[in-house]
Amino acid sequence: MRPYLSVIIPYYNAPEKIERLLVSLGRSKKAPEFEVIIVDDGSKREYRASGPEYRKKFRTLLIRVVTLKANKGPAIARNRGVGSAKGKFVVFLDGDVEVFPDTLSEIAKIYGDDPDVVALTGVWVKEQRSHDFFPNFKALRDWSYWINERDKSGYYFLFSTRIASIKKTVFQRLGGFDETYPAPLVEDIELTYRIARRYAIIFAPHVRVRHEFEGFWPIAKKYFLRAYYWTKLYQRRKRFDPVATTMTEAITAISGVGSIVLAVASVIGAVATLGVMTVGLKILLLLCAGALVIHIFLIRKFLIFVYEEKGIGFAVKGFFVGLILYCFIFAGAISGRILHASP
Repeated sequence: MRPYLSVIIPYYNAPEKIERLLVSLGRSKKAPEFEVIIVDDGSKREYRASGPEYRKKFRTLLIRVVTLKANKGPAIARNRGVGSAKGKFVVFLDGDVEVFPDTLSEIAKIYGDDPDVVALTGVWVKEQRSHDFFPNFKALRDWSYWINERDKSGYYFLFSTRIASIKKTVFQRLGGFDETYPAPLVEDIELTYRIARRYAIIFAPHVRVRHEFEGFWPIAKKYFLRAYYWTKLYQRRKRFDPVATTMTEAITAISGVGSIVLAVASVIGAVATLGVMTVGLKILLLLCAGALVIHIFLIRKFLIFVYEEKGIGFAVKGFFVGLILYCFIFAGAISGRILHASP
């Protein structure tokens, strides 16, 4: 029987993570017929889904492996996976997530209830197995973006490949992911823009996955790179989005970085004047206070949410960690703006 869904998973040197995902897929309840296509993106640790051991472990899954000879990046890997897919709809999952028993059935229900739907995106839950601060902060930050802070008037949503689905024929007609991106950068955002020119991307909060986040430095680096490459997209479109890259979020980043810069300038000014409150120092302090008030106002929903979830200590620490992350975002955006500026 032809599968209804084709689950596409890029794989690169992480067998433990992808096996957790496969186990979770095997626990799917009331799901339609589906196949799993693993695209081995030139891994040194090649993934094999054959042999008695795998047939016993994943006996309920129809798994196929597409192997790329060299590492090409997730955009190419996903495109190759779709090229081998037999389902009417494709479901994109990152290799380090886990689905819930109802994830696939919820996707099928959305398509079945409304034949006009061609694309949807789900959400990753806010709970983390780790008790470390930063993974929990990042999970709450993302959840707040998607649930509490999103622009509900926006007609399209980010086609996030942690958990997203699209009609196969539409994906192919649009040309798939932009293969010029060699790493997981902004290929999902760029595809979002092309989908949104013709279709709505449905946000489906009941389509859930679990994702365990990394520590501070890997995430900070990703923030910098995504901001850097997103500015190139902005150069072409000249407009913001109704998701995380909104005008409000841009002002939030500017006010946060501005408050830090003005605070440092105030300290330097106070040292230079030996603590004498000059007119210039007063102006710096007022500007710093103003930028800080604006920033707190703009992130108030997140701060209230974090306070309710984790308490005052976590919220205060989250506020300062957030300021540092905004510095990485701002630095990436400025770098991209300078290097991508039109001649």
